[in-house]
Amino acid sequence: MKTHGHLRVAQAEDEPLARKRLARMLQEAGCEVVAELPDGPALLDWLRTEPDVDALFLDIYMPGATSFEVIGELGSLVNLPPLVFVTAHPEHSLRAFDVAAVDYLLKPVEPERLARTLQRLKRGGARAQRAEAPGAGAIPNRFPARAGEGHVFLDLKRVSHFEVVTEVAWAWAQGKRYRTSWRSLAEVENAFPGSSFIRIQRHILLRPEAVLALRSVFGGRAEVRVAEGIDLEVSRTATPRLKDLLGM
Repeated sequence: MKTHGHLRVAQAEDEPLARKRLARMLQEAGCEVVAELPDGPALLDWLRTEPDVDALFLDIYMPGATSFEVIGELGSLVNLPPLVFVTAHPEHSLRAFDVAAVDYLLKPVEPERLARTLQRLKRGGARAQRAEAPGAGAIPNRFPARAGEGHVFLDLKRVSHFEVVTEVAWAWAQGKRYRTSWRSLAEVENAFPGSSFIRIQRHILLRPEAVLALRSVFGGRAEVRVAEGIDLEVSRTATPRLKDLLGM
């Protein structure tokens, strides 16, 4: 992330006039707009290249796929740039911050509001959010989870995977599940920077070191065993990456 000079940014927006207006505002603010993406599939292909940009400005609803669907499809397969959502729909703000968005702008964007966002990006807003993630100040790789009326402290190396169900992140350790304070997989990832998680489904985050066995199944997908009697399905997109991590 740059702390001085201009920012290199991209935007995904299907409405030509809105895309042109935001590009102009960004350029007038001193940014270099390196890509303008008109729909979900174009955004997905572009992100797979792991582009070197300081921020990505995202509309939510686009032809082919929403921004959230694109992010869910990629999971932890690529390193996403800092995200700024630009939308006419205020009701999605909580979900945006669940995926570690730096900011959430409502259309029509005003220059003064955009300027504050750009200052946040220059200060390293995405990194600051990661530092403030739940558990950031705790003992490394240990975290609390509910156990009856109290809490237990789980070691990450004993956890096979995390699963989100109705905005609750559950940690699975030694075949049992424990309720954590996190609400999304993005929060879990942010709490353990540098960990080799892989999102094998939109709601499941796997720790590859916990895999005991893997078998290929129909359609280019795979199935992994993480504990006795616990098998997890791996999406077609995540299967090649997981096999690479396992040395296959």
